[in-house]
Amino acid sequence: MRILVAGWFSWEDMGTTAGDLIARDIVCDWLRESEVEFETAVHHQFPFPNAVDWTQADSNRYTDILFVCGPFGNGYPVTNMLRHFSSARLIGVDLSLLDSLENWNPFVLLYERDSSRASNPDITFLAPPPRIPVVGLILAHKQKEYGIKSKHDLVNKMIENFLDSRQLAVVPIDTAILKNQGGLKTEGEIESLISKMDVVITTRLHGTVLALKNGVPVIPVDPIADGAKITLQVKLLNWPVLINSKNITHQALGDAMDYCLSFTAKKKAKQCATGAILKLNQIKEKFIREIKELKIPN
Repeated sequence: MRILVAGWFSWEDMGTTAGDLIARDIVCDWLRESEVEFETAVHHQFPFPNAVDWTQADSNRYTDILFVCGPFGNGYPVTNMLRHFSSARLIGVDLSLLDSLENWNPFVLLYERDSSRASNPDITFLAPPPRIPVVGLILAHKQKEYGIKSKHDLVNKMIENFLDSRQLAVVPIDTAILKNQGGLKTEGEIESLISKMDVVITTRLHGTVLALKNGVPVIPVDPIADGAKITLQVKLLNWPVLINSKNITHQALGDAMDYCLSFTAKKKAKQCATGAILKLNQIKEKFIREIKELKIPN
């Protein structure tokens, strides 16, 4: 007995979703526990170890085709695969059947998500929760006022390359109010999104400040040669992470990310926010006192 696991991930462009891949992995785990030999048909666009190109596979190699997840009906491209493996039995797992089983039932075994006979919970409930850090990415555009000292293009590219090299759920966050790229409409919406991140990496001063204010560890990258307002603010707040255009490297970003994902960094971020608020409350009291003392001009 040898099973070929297939799904919408077996084709190049059939709208493969995260759910399809999660369901695939669950079924593969079930087959391992069952001690059944199997291979997996995954298109090369979705990297998977030892994946099979089903279109090139021997049509008699498998005793069964196990199709997992998604809508499934008696039509293209499913029928192409079934014809290619016409001697194999068909097993269905987590499928939403488009045809009534009374009219079309090609399965030797069927554990449907929904069909004309039954409905069941989606298989992805069984997947272990992911432990992928969620990272807010807040980048500034080139600032003309700094002239040749502005190194935004360099540092932004290095940040993006670094993030691409790690398994991270990166959330681009635009802090602009007008024409916001993420559809955020108010400052409250922007700050609320920042507050939900595990880590923020930014070339913006307020990306740095709003992260720390909400207890989110931040990787501030000052894009101005020799440092400017971000450097001054980070040093004032006594936040231990600061990268600039001269010392930015893949290693420096990696070390900063590792630190920011630690409990120590989370605790330090809250301490920085507390210290800033204490100092600002003193400024507030001084402001109120002195504004009241201003004489009305003649």
